[in-house]
Amino acid sequence: MRVVIDGVGLEVQAIRPAAPQALAPIVFLHEGLGSVAMWRQRGGHWPAALCARTGRAGWMYSRRGYGASDPIPDVRGSGRHGPDYMHREAFDTLPRLLQALGLQQPVLVGHSDGATIALLHASQHRVAACVAMAPHVFVEDVALRAIAAARDAYPLGLRERLARYHADVDNAFWQWNDVWLSPAFRAFDIRAACGRIAAPLLLVQGTDDEYGTLDQLDAIAAVAPQAQRLVLPACGHSPHRDRPDALLQGVSAFLDAVP
Repeated sequence: MRVVIDGVGLEVQAIRPAAPQALAPIVFLHEGLGSVAMWRQRGGHWPAALCARTGRAGWMYSRRGYGASDPIPDVRGSGRHGPDYMHREAFDTLPRLLQALGLQQPVLVGHSDGATIALLHASQHRVAACVAMAPHVFVEDVALRAIAAARDAYPLGLRERLARYHADVDNAFWQWNDVWLSPAFRAFDIRAACGRIAAPLLLVQGTDDEYGTLDQLDAIAAVAPQAQRLVLPACGHSPHRDRPDALLQGVSAFLDAVP
């Protein structure tokens, strides 16, 4: 289905568990190169597995320029993202989408950029809980090196692989890559915002994450003492693909304890 927010059509997909319970639904927020379709990569459909395990309805959407959502005009020129692009998604687009879907105080499950958006949203809006997988709350050199490597790999096969998941793959790739490698983005830092999160919070990180370190989780926990951690060994930047079973168990247990 498509939901139009401020004139922009967004790809949205619902997940209906076989035995739904009267619990807050889960909204899944994808990574910087993700989409609705990319949640279904190897390891199966992890969001559907989590919804089935917890009895919660789920919703996924592709942000503008990703998946089958409307593209960003002139994405490398006048439409280029500024360093506050995740703030605008968290504070402007996501609240409007939740309202359009009739969702109040959902559980947010975000990955990478999506985890950052989830944290930002939870800092200003009431949510039932927040799960942040491989979040970025400040900029690390390891992330910039990995993103620069992705830029170099893009014309050498990465573009072709990503094109399976995006209607306009160049729109998806450059909106993410350009802003992260811009000088202005070096100052990106949302640690203070994380201190305003009151909801239950689960932080997930792989020990072999090529885009970030456990310093990200330390920074959040320093200002959000309610935060719980799930550190997964032998796991890279995508826990739902690298360690889907361990992640499913950990997130399900966390949500079982959410009022």
